[in-house]
Amino acid sequence: MPRLDIELSPVDHITTDAIGPKGKRVFYLQGIQGDQVVTLITEKFQIQALSVGVEQFLDEITDRFPELPDASTIYDEEEMRINPIVDPLFRLSDIGLAYDAENDWAVLIIHELISENIESFEDDPAQETRVVRFSCTRDQLKALALWGVEVAQRGRQICTQCGQVEEEGHFCVKKNGGHKQN
Repeated sequence: MPRLDIELSPVDHITTDAIGPKGKRVFYLQGIQGDQVVTLITEKFQIQALSVGVEQFLDEITDRFPELPDASTIYDEEEMRINPIVDPLFRLSDIGLAYDAENDWAVLIIHELISENIESFEDDPAQETRVVRFSCTRDQLKALALWGVEVAQRGRQICTQCGQVEEEGHFCVKKNGGHKQN
């Protein structure tokens, strides 16, 4: 059973971002509470899936609690940038969402990616996976989802003609009339 390592409840700030050049970016999820900064490595597809999941999750909360105001769609891009102190705690494997109705907080439950060497976990109980919980407002969660979509879309561009990744020196057969040059 996983152990709970860190709980930021509530976070002052939660965000996702990517660092590095297109095609070589590293994606992060970061929560801040006071002086405590927790940064986790994630994958682009996980940020995209989280963004979709958050929209569905917030819709479910609205259905269950119709008296609650809708989460704000307003965020400041500059404030959503990752804190420059990037010292990742671990690479995440999955993210769960929960709702604390008493405090009106959304809770992200993040599990560490387990080492490929699973036998080491069976031999050493101290090697349990770590878990981080970020409690945040619905507005913060909505901003995280919207910003996550923005971050994911800023990657490598896809050629509208051939569907391939447009990298430097991209050669598009369709743009060249279907004839490949040598």
